[in-house]
Amino acid sequence: MNQAESERARAAELSAGSLIAVLLEQHASIRDLFALVKDAEDGRRRQWFDELRHLLAVHEAGEQAVLRPVTCETAGAAVAEARVQEEAAAGEAIAALEKLPVDSSEFAEAFAEFEHAVSDHAEHEEYQEFPALLSERSPQVLEELGRMLVAGQETASARQQSGHDGLRDGSPFSELLAHAREVFDEYWPSPLQDGTDPALTGATCDLGE
Repeated sequence: MNQAESERARAAELSAGSLIAVLLEQHASIRDLFALVKDAEDGRRRQWFDELRHLLAVHEAGEQAVLRPVTCETAGAAVAEARVQEEAAAGEAIAALEKLPVDSSEFAEAFAEFEHAVSDHAEHEEYQEFPALLSERSPQVLEELGRMLVAGQETASARQQSGHDGLRDGSPFSELLAHAREVFDEYWPSPLQDGTDPALTGATCDLGE
């Protein structure tokens, strides 16, 4: 069983709409896209790379808006901050990849390093963040968090695909991520502003970008 299959198997043990199940499924889909980019033929590498960039943008924005605040309270601010720093490094790696011809040896080498870093990041989430949420948040709360995550991601994806705010397939990852974050700002207002249940939002953290 490879890592993607393992993540899907673990997701299947949870409620289908649970935050953790949704994120595990997305981790598996990200691994699938890495494989498609590496194995692409007939000029499809650019297509798969664009799909990977789009998925990573909505995935990262969703985690930062929905997962990280709860991680601060359950696993601790240090764990949440470490994940944010990993995501910042990933953004820099994608920016560098975007400047390279996708069929070049330079791209292949840098892409392999990027895949390794993203895989490590996913494992850190799965073994440092997810267990704390599963033990300290009820299934009902995790399902509500999952609904909020999916709502924001689906809206961000739909707007990206429709060319909202000038976005296009070749838009830089930084723009895709910034747009997805704006969408989550609409779906995930501050608990201090709207009285959102603290069991959902967790503690407030000052996390780096």
